[in-house]
Amino acid sequence: MPRVVVTGGAGKLGRAVVTELSAYGWDVVVFDRVRPAHPEAVFVPVDLTDYGQVLDAMHGMEERYERVDAVVHLAAVPAPGIVADQATFSNNMNATYHVWTAARRVGVRTIVWASSETVLGLPFDTPPPYIPVDENYPPRPESTYSLVKTLEERMAAELCRWDPSLTMIGLRFSNVMEPDDYAEFPSFDADARLRKWNLWGYIDARDGAQAVRLALGSTMTGMHLYIIANADTVMSRPNAELVAEVFPGVEVRGDLGEHDTLLSINKARTELGYEPHHSWRG
Repeated sequence: MPRVVVTGGAGKLGRAVVTELSAYGWDVVVFDRVRPAHPEAVFVPVDLTDYGQVLDAMHGMEERYERVDAVVHLAAVPAPGIVADQATFSNNMNATYHVWTAARRVGVRTIVWASSETVLGLPFDTPPPYIPVDENYPPRPESTYSLVKTLEERMAAELCRWDPSLTMIGLRFSNVMEPDDYAEFPSFDADARLRKWNLWGYIDARDGAQAVRLALGSTMTGMHLYIIANADTVMSRPNAELVAEVFPGVEVRGDLGEHDTLLSINKARTELGYEPHHSWRG
């Protein structure tokens, strides 16, 4: 079976990714500080800020695995405001550089990583340039966390320029949700501004995992970026009403639909074959 390293495999998205890839025939190795609840995955406790540990683990582990065919990099301080800004930058930037460099050193040519919706300008205190947002305008980082994600995208582009045989796919995930989170969604309708910070978007972890699997199977080379969200919003209120109330004057491009995602997933649909299968609506 092909072998994939998943960093952060014990996290909210990581758990779903390990389940998805295992179900589709991948031999999964998890690099994390916490053991994932997946008996089928090989767990390697690794501090990703220590390059020596990352490189050694990428080369293999005696009696457990010898080679790595692909890497899915999800591990990170997952949002701004969790630790000090310097700690967020140092951890996330160094971990990414270490994982990508070690992967390249052992011959890996396919890397999929978690970029973020935050590069689109979240929390949209400055309104987006148009709605729905897409991948066609430059990153607008508004936090240290988002700045690192923006730098990761630039680093991937340069690595692919150095080595045109690389495939590096960045998935700009929306706010990751699991089914247990959906009970809270009806409360969002009371105030449209509660979730305006990401245009009322979300991604079911299982659909996020689908996007990872499809990206790993891509035959493209070079660096590619995709917004990954669910097909609908977190709101029961219609899009036209939400946009008129919270973002008056922002250009609307095309038909918003009643509850269609305002984080456009058209590119992922067209190029990866991505199609969300889950919704909080049932």
